Amino acid sequence: MSAKEFPYNGSGHAATHQLRHLTIRQLRSLAALSVKGSVTAASTQLGLTQPAVTQQLRQLQDLAGLPLVQRTGDGMLLTEAGREVLALAERVEAAITDCQGALDLLAGKTGGTVHLGAVSTAKYFVPHAIAAFSKRSPKIEIKLTIGNREEIREAMHGYELDFAVMGRPPADVSVDVRQLGRNPHIIIARKGHWLEKDSGLSLTDLVHETFLTREPGSGTRTLMEGLFQKSDLEPIIGMEMSSNETIKQAVIAGLGIAFISAHTVAHELAEGRLVVLDVAGLPIVRQWYVIRRSDKVLLPPAQAMFDFLGSEGANYLPELPDFGER
Repeated sequence: MSAKEFPYNGSGHAATHQLRHLTIRQLRSLAALSVKGSVTAASTQLGLTQPAVTQQLRQLQDLAGLPLVQRTGDGMLLTEAGREVLALAERVEAAITDCQGALDLLAGKTGGTVHLGAVSTAKYFVPHAIAAFSKRSPKIEIKLTIGNREEIREAMHGYELDFAVMGRPPADVSVDVRQLGRNPHIIIARKGHWLEKDSGLSLTDLVHETFLTREPGSGTRTLMEGLFQKSDLEPIIGMEMSSNETIKQAVIAGLGIAFISAHTVAHELAEGRLVVLDVAGLPIVRQWYVIRRSDKVLLPPAQAMFDFLGSEGANYLPELPDFGER
């Protein structure tokens, strides 16, 4: 097949302005012909019939107004005009690829940002879950906000957070909830505490002990207060602290005992620096949840992580010793 087999109108100058009417299929037919060297091979690559490819090439040549291909002993080769149009085809394909990448990024298929909130007690396992998710989706950026329950609850009133990990859904916001895993609460003391070896302790046995607690607004603090109120008792509060880390170190130093999520002290219990007091009715087992506003539209990256935490988040909870959950 020669250039003459793709008839053109011969008015090159006028036809040049018709290139704006070319199609992607025409350009791809020329590119395939350039690679394969024959219309038959090009049609096989494109999954089209040979007449269909021939028609595409003829239409493209008419729009260009110049011969685009010529027959040689080595097969069908592009003319100088054909190479110019091929360069255009390559630029168009590159632009399409770049545009698709940008659209995928916006849609969250290959990237994007997830805004995750977590109550401070959850910081002992949420980073491990984030790391696991990031290995699967390395192009997704995770922004993590840590706060106490009141701060995260307040953040859920807005739309900045995609979702949050917390122990109790807020009552004043309509939310969708995924259960993540169990969250046992215990009372801890330093190693060697005088009540360490006692079993079957009651809350009454602890009324003379000094409790180190989180600040008002913390979910753990609220749960502890509810526990004592049920028994018409009031604990002695030694110090209020905004950090579980500070509470742990203060208990280890012998400044008091603490009611706390077992997940925050898993390492210290395993290492024997802290002990669990055997108190009747404990541990109190709550649940960890992944929560989002019902009217919050999650883009694909956020939805993917929300689903991941709901289905696999429990795998990243700290391992706990057997302290006899009741």
